[in-house]
Amino acid sequence: GLNHVVRKYTEPLDEPANLLIAVPGGNDGPSGVLVCSENYVTYKNFGEQQDVRSPIPRRRHDLDDPERGMIFVCYATHKTKSMFFVLAQTEQGDLFKITLGVEDDMVTELRLKYFDTVPVATSMCVLKTGFLFVASEFGNHFLYQIAHLGDNDDEPEFSSAMPLEEGETFFYAPRILRNLVQVDEMESLSPALSCQIADLANEDTPQLYVACGRGPRSSLRVLRHGLEVSEMAVSELPGNPNAVWTVKQTVQDEFDSYIVVSFVNATLVLSIGETVEEVTDSGFLGTTPTLSCSQLGDDALIQVYPEGIRHVRADKRVNEWKTPGKRTIEKCAVNDRQVVIALSGRELVYFEMDPSGQLNEYTERKEMTSDIICMALGPVPASEQRSRFLAVGLADNTVRIISLDPSDTLQPLSMQALPAMAESLSILQIGGSSEGQEGVGGNPLGTLFLNVGLQNGVLLRTVLDAITGDLTDTRTRYLGSRAVKLFNVKMQGKDAVLCVSSRSWLSYAYQTRFHLTPLSYEVLEYASSFSSEQCPEGIVAIAQNTLRILALEKLGAVFNQQAVPLQFTPRQFVIDTSSNNIVVAECDHNALTDRTKQERKEQMAEEMLEAAGADEREAAQLMAEEFLTENLPDADFTAAKPGPAAWSSCIRLINPIEGTSLQQVALKQNEGAFSIALVEFACRPDEQFVIVGTAVDMALAPRQCSTGYLHVYQITDEGQKLLFLHQTPIDGVPTTLVPFQGRLLAGIDNMLRIYDLGKKKLLRKCENRQLPNFVTSLKTIGSRIFCGDVQESVFLFKYKSKENQILMMADDTLPKWVSALCILDYNTVAVGDKFGSINVVRLPADAGDNVEEDPTGNRALWDRGVLNGAGQKVEVICSYHIGDTILSMQKSTLIPGGAEAITYTTLGGAVGTLMPFTSRE
Repeated sequence: GLNHVVRKYTEPLDEPANLLIAVPGGNDGPSGVLVCSENYVTYKNFGEQQDVRSPIPRRRHDLDDPERGMIFVCYATHKTKSMFFVLAQTEQGDLFKITLGVEDDMVTELRLKYFDTVPVATSMCVLKTGFLFVASEFGNHFLYQIAHLGDNDDEPEFSSAMPLEEGETFFYAPRILRNLVQVDEMESLSPALSCQIADLANEDTPQLYVACGRGPRSSLRVLRHGLEVSEMAVSELPGNPNAVWTVKQTVQDEFDSYIVVSFVNATLVLSIGETVEEVTDSGFLGTTPTLSCSQLGDDALIQVYPEGIRHVRADKRVNEWKTPGKRTIEKCAVNDRQVVIALSGRELVYFEMDPSGQLNEYTERKEMTSDIICMALGPVPASEQRSRFLAVGLADNTVRIISLDPSDTLQPLSMQALPAMAESLSILQIGGSSEGQEGVGGNPLGTLFLNVGLQNGVLLRTVLDAITGDLTDTRTRYLGSRAVKLFNVKMQGKDAVLCVSSRSWLSYAYQTRFHLTPLSYEVLEYASSFSSEQCPEGIVAIAQNTLRILALEKLGAVFNQQAVPLQFTPRQFVIDTSSNNIVVAECDHNALTDRTKQERKEQMAEEMLEAAGADEREAAQLMAEEFLTENLPDADFTAAKPGPAAWSSCIRLINPIEGTSLQQVALKQNEGAFSIALVEFACRPDEQFVIVGTAVDMALAPRQCSTGYLHVYQITDEGQKLLFLHQTPIDGVPTTLVPFQGRLLAGIDNMLRIYDLGKKKLLRKCENRQLPNFVTSLKTIGSRIFCGDVQESVFLFKYKSKENQILMMADDTLPKWVSALCILDYNTVAVGDKFGSINVVRLPADAGDNVEEDPTGNRALWDRGVLNGAGQKVEVICSYHIGDTILSMQKSTLIPGGAEAITYTTLGGAVGTLMPFTSRE
């Protein structure tokens, strides 16, 4: 049957293998399998086929450990009717094109050729259209176009038929991309090692500062909640405009014809072509401000201005409707076939277009009970003559829906009270589907929504019943400190609403979901849709005295990112609140510092010269010089791996707003920086110190080091410089450091220690050695210390300042492999663990604070506590499984005036929030 697998063949391998590559069979190729093991790749198949074995080539003059084996980590196969090849990637990121030499259906040789170097991938895929997608192991993913197949270049091809001694291999020189062209990049935060939330850029909304990446591809990223805005054009205008519209000449036009800009006493009409320039023959009146301007019917234009309505026909004939007496038009609403105006004196006048293209006034007028603040007409549905609803916002804090149906024209249908006065209205059909897909909310026609922008900065979205006109299901969202103005725009061919307040927001439907996302851009005042050959879908907007054309390309994105590149993996970072600069501790295992790398290169260059004979001296000299000057960037070609005991680190001072590195302090080779803290010592108030915890010659298993240090740097020049003061030797690995009551609290292996600042070094004041394994995280609140152990969950200590003692108050009964802690209140802490769970633990209400030291052991006879631990146990209140290692947690508010939430980041690069429920209902 189909569910059975039968073993046909088995054979022991000479060396352990890590990867199998299937070779196409049947009409496409010889079938069989490529077995990839350390340093070798072997072709195997059934029957009489002999094994074909080739060594994996190595880089020439490599700084890597020469004893270290080379393996292939992933591959992609590409086959066409006439040929096939395999792209296999080594763990240095180099791609090899592997092809087979076949004679009489037998494989006789294995050919490898260096192709290009891309970031190390977990998976690769060659598309039929000639693209290569690389899913990176860490960091951003890439899409490349395969420009050449590498057949006709001067790169040497290595073959299994070439004679080599056992243990020898081929050598090649890596180079910049030649066969591949990078087309696109997909941002990834993986691994997000540390995250802090702060508003360092003074933007009202806090930014997320995430230290992510591994090795030379690391970065510190600033994440802002919002869509990225591409600025297509900015031009200054002669004065400060108050409104802008774009107009097509006929319904069939793909692109807009005019941009109309209204000033206090004039209207400017610009034509859109190769360039944007002023025109005077559009038929619009230029000597008056404009209230609205749009296309009417199939090929007519309409301009509404305070003294009347100007209807420009396709043949440039102009019909004008003048206001009666000394009254003026104050507000108006226009769609494809209808015009509604509000005259001074609270009176509504309604016009509708007849089949001949003439605008006809409805005989009756309607007087409203209060001043009219804003109006909106719904879109004309397909195959109908008119929109049935007019929305009117009045000064009595209400919005009213008025019927435009011929049977009950200008009769009120429904009303909704508002919490504040309306500033602008918009009726839109959002979420309708195209090509038969299901729309938002499962309705293929979409839903009619009334959006109400209020003067207090709140946006209301209400469902408008398409038959009765009833208003239901109101949702509210605070957008900013200014009154909200709404503008209808097009996004991916569908209707969307641009909401302009102290920040601009876009409300749109994308991939069957509603999104309301801010734009990462300066404050706009008025906007309209824009479409031209150069920018098929954009927004034209005014900001102060400039006209801007903007494009939004990455719809659906939650954050836009700004990255500062780092040299090594960022372990931890601190924010200096006085200057808003960031200090990062970077550290990599199995890596070389710049200085050691240069020394190794010089040593290898000398060896080259010594090995050369007298007649080859000149060529060797040139080769050595070329080797010393060659500088391939580590971010693209991976850093050299000299061996397991090598560590390299640096401390970097960064200005995150400008994205610049202000200072870099390199540490010695084999000294790793693992923790960092910003401390204001009580003995030196008003001065900020950065303490960096390092370990020398650290081995990972078993965890040990020859010595550790606490380096003390003072922040000077208003936060622009780090000044080294002194270093203190310690007897362990300092995994975590935090400020505590004007001193430094350090977690060193399984000890807690309190240090104070001295003139020559840090002074040890107090310590506790009760932890079972070693400290992974520390958080303090008042005199309490929450301490996370690597596998024994969380411990609660109390510091008694009179006795100068750190005493254990409580511990947990269940083991947890703690990787992050976040204090929620004085008794409660959230614990993130290595296996992807977040637990909230709390000290019971009846637990006391009065713990005492017990040097004689007498009390221990009767107060031993459960499981020989502390006398009190914490309770688990709730657990939630994320499914990925939690590396940071922080309690914060993500929008001004919002509720507090726990924001976490994971090893896989995910950013998530956990919201608390206020009640159990």
